[in-house]
Amino acid sequence: MSHNSFFAKTLRFIGIVLMALTGGFTLLGGVGTTCAALFPTKFGSMTALASFQWLYILFVIAGVAIGVWGIWATVKLVKGASDAYTMCLQALTVGAVVGFFHIYMSRMLRGNSMPVDAVVYTTVLTLVVFLLFRIPFIWSGVDFEKSDRHDNRMAGGAATSLLGIMTLTIQYTMAGTHTWNGINYADAFNAAMTFVGPLLILGGAGVLIGAEKIKEMAASLRVQRRGVS
Repeated sequence: MSHNSFFAKTLRFIGIVLMALTGGFTLLGGVGTTCAALFPTKFGSMTALASFQWLYILFVIAGVAIGVWGIWATVKLVKGASDAYTMCLQALTVGAVVGFFHIYMSRMLRGNSMPVDAVVYTTVLTLVVFLLFRIPFIWSGVDFEKSDRHDNRMAGGAATSLLGIMTLTIQYTMAGTHTWNGINYADAFNAAMTFVGPLLILGGAGVLIGAEKIKEMAASLRVQRRGVS
């Protein structure tokens, strides 16, 4: 498969966007666990977690760390770094292992594990996609290290904007699993979300526009060089 084929470009785009969203979702999930970890007796069925508060504090730390790891790996994918793919597999594997342990403990202690399920299933989906990328025929075209940096930047810009949208809407999408006694506890950190969300959307749009302009300039330079020669 050619690196410049439409199929290869589409797969790289999907990979970068999936990895970015997984990293962002994991990070938000880690931050979201803070309430249950620090104040378990205040949130309905979360009172069952009180005796394991130390463990859920570790889940918060792990979620934030793995989320940052995933986002960092995404940045490396966009740059075409030689260790980017390996880092993605490592972050996804660790995220899946920690996530399934989190699910197990929550179901054992309080009979329910949402919303961590959604984070883990997203991680597993992304891990499966990245493992499929390694099939020789597919990898010959997808290989991020040899890919077009302009196309990668386009995917990175789209992923950044989608992360911004996720940040602004997470309190609504997670409301079903965070509402007790009529109060949506996912509607938290409003100041930070309101600041970070639009910033990511605008930043992603800027990257998309910049990448497109760079691509146009490169094409124009190639045409000029052909004319001179």
